[in-house]
Amino acid sequence: MALTYLTRSLRRRPVRAPESGIARRKSIWERTHLDPWLLLMLLVLMVAGLGVLYSASGQHMDAVIAQGTRFLVAVVVMLLLAQLTPSTLLRWAPLVYGTSLLMLVAVELVGDTGMGAQRWLTIPGVVRFQPSELMKLAMPLMVAAWLSRRELPPRWHDLLVCAVLIGAPVLLIARQPDLGTSLLVTCAAVFVILLAGLSWRFIAFLGVLAAAALPLLWLNLHNYQRQRVLTFLNPESDPLGAGWNIIQSTTAIGSGGVWGKGWLQGTQSQLEFLPERHTDFIVAVLGEEFGLMGMLVVLLLYLMIVTRGLWLSAGAHDTFGRLLGGSIILTFFIYVFVNVGMVSGILPVVGVPLPLVSYGGTSSVTLLAGFGILMSIHGHRRLLPR
Repeated sequence: MALTYLTRSLRRRPVRAPESGIARRKSIWERTHLDPWLLLMLLVLMVAGLGVLYSASGQHMDAVIAQGTRFLVAVVVMLLLAQLTPSTLLRWAPLVYGTSLLMLVAVELVGDTGMGAQRWLTIPGVVRFQPSELMKLAMPLMVAAWLSRRELPPRWHDLLVCAVLIGAPVLLIARQPDLGTSLLVTCAAVFVILLAGLSWRFIAFLGVLAAAALPLLWLNLHNYQRQRVLTFLNPESDPLGAGWNIIQSTTAIGSGGVWGKGWLQGTQSQLEFLPERHTDFIVAVLGEEFGLMGMLVVLLLYLMIVTRGLWLSAGAHDTFGRLLGGSIILTFFIYVFVNVGMVSGILPVVGVPLPLVSYGGTSSVTLLAGFGILMSIHGHRRLLPR
């Protein structure tokens, strides 16, 4: 319902609030352009994430303190971005996109390598970050800026420009290699295009085209990426090798039962059978220690965040805000869906963290920056209250 409303609202002309001679004192939320409900849900999620991370990291406070510090930085970034007007974001879109693209080129030329992938840039003595994470925001920002200045629904030549904007960074990210991030960046752009009002016939045509391109995609995958797909289809074919991760994660989730074994009482995670338990597979720790009920509570919190985000996006005062806000929150949903799906065995493992729960710095900053943009879009709206 919220998504349908968001799409239809693109054709609605903004209505300016009538002038009133009575001055009303603004609340702190109006002055800071923040949404209290969304902010509260995000804070609850981050606090819960720190609790799960403490267990998943082997009860190491250093990891929790480091993640908490990153959360503080990310919250500051969110607050700052919420103060920017959508028109400012619109003007900055080409600069943000171009800078992110240049950083991806720099990764290709002089990037740091870790765990077989070249994904990071390092400013000596300052910070080490992953530019592909920044593209998750720069991409929908640029595509939304382009389409908002065109007649909607978009025409063929407009979509061709979008394809070029999408293709260049996605290919650079895929070369790192980072299949998970390249898919998320693509999704972020595709959501903008879909919300712009494509016909179902054209969507079906794109679906057929994508299906026809699957053999070409398969031929261009790295060997370990192909192995991940084959392992997804039959993890028992190599239980001590490629299938180890998914077998251990599903075992951990299943052993938690309905109510779980209790915080810090997991066996698969605490005895280190579960790999990458503090990053990509942290859902398995959650399922083992808090059971089905704990997972449902966290998933309900995610659902509430997504629903609130769609509602805020639908209330934007212009096409750019609706396209950008809708893409940001739907990409956040894809984060959750892919991570939970791969850990539970219904999707191949692609290395996507659980938002604001998995350990990670650049990812947390990017996610909360996106919510800062979403709050900016809502906080600077000029629609009459419904």
